[in-house]
Amino acid sequence: MKTYTNTGSKDTRSGFGAGLTELGKTNENVVALCADLIGSLKMDDFKANHPERFFQVGIAEANMIGLAAGMTIGGKIPFTGTFANFSTGRVYDQIRQSVAYSDKNVKICASHAGLTLGEDGATHQILEDIGLMKMLPGMTVINPCDYNQTKAATIAIAKHHGPVYLRFGRPKVANFTPEEQTFEIGKALHLIDGTDVTIVATGHLVWEALEAAKVLNAEGISAEVINIHTIKPLDDEAIIKSVSKTGCIVTAEEHNFLGGLGESVARVLATNKPTPQEFVATNDTFGESGTPEQLMEKYGLNSDAIVKAAQTVIKRK
Repeated sequence: MKTYTNTGSKDTRSGFGAGLTELGKTNENVVALCADLIGSLKMDDFKANHPERFFQVGIAEANMIGLAAGMTIGGKIPFTGTFANFSTGRVYDQIRQSVAYSDKNVKICASHAGLTLGEDGATHQILEDIGLMKMLPGMTVINPCDYNQTKAATIAIAKHHGPVYLRFGRPKVANFTPEEQTFEIGKALHLIDGTDVTIVATGHLVWEALEAAKVLNAEGISAEVINIHTIKPLDDEAIIKSVSKTGCIVTAEEHNFLGGLGESVARVLATNKPTPQEFVATNDTFGESGTPEQLMEKYGLNSDAIVKAAQTVIKRK
């Protein structure tokens, strides 16, 4: 079985910052807007090097989305930055009307997504943002798994014309994808080949899926692991091809099972190849205050939960 090595844990928000810094050097049309969270979004370097292309709008997220939409008319490529909760729920109407409906080339970049925001608690955590954004016509939704992939995704979305929601996080997580990589929007990545069960994961849960595959392999269960970094457009072909071989699937995400990756996969299976599926996700709940590790354990978003889900779904074949 192929294995992956953590080359040094890093936060995915820093991957976004690094990608934005590189874009500042290579694409003069890229502009950045922030809602009073420069340090949290790692936008410091872009601001320092390109002050004429950086706009601090303060705690006025709806205004930020409107400004970004307007900037696209002049050919600019705006990247907006704030927490995922404020990037989506607080400004949903502005995104729907001014960005998605109008097909504006705005990149909505959201940090501190999911439970791993941690101690700030349920009011700042968001577990429904993927659902909110994927339902908007024309919106691309991307949830990379580590620092390197987040950097590559940030650079890639500047070349993609149309609205994008880029989701990343606060904590340091395993960094295991190649430093130099080509990020292809809408293309799933096969990490491990397997024959007994398919595990498709997104974001922070990809590393947990790889860890789960090790445990399953030791038990004689061959798990295929796929990194779904793009939730919309979803790589239907990769999912169908994999379950045609394994006969069952587990989806894993740091998100509510309502509206997330798992629901999108279920749609693909229901309309193409009905297949037993188990969900590793939060169960229609808000979060609470605690360390990221405590919360991921309590809400069943880790490798142990993926192992149990795989064992369960295999019995349903």
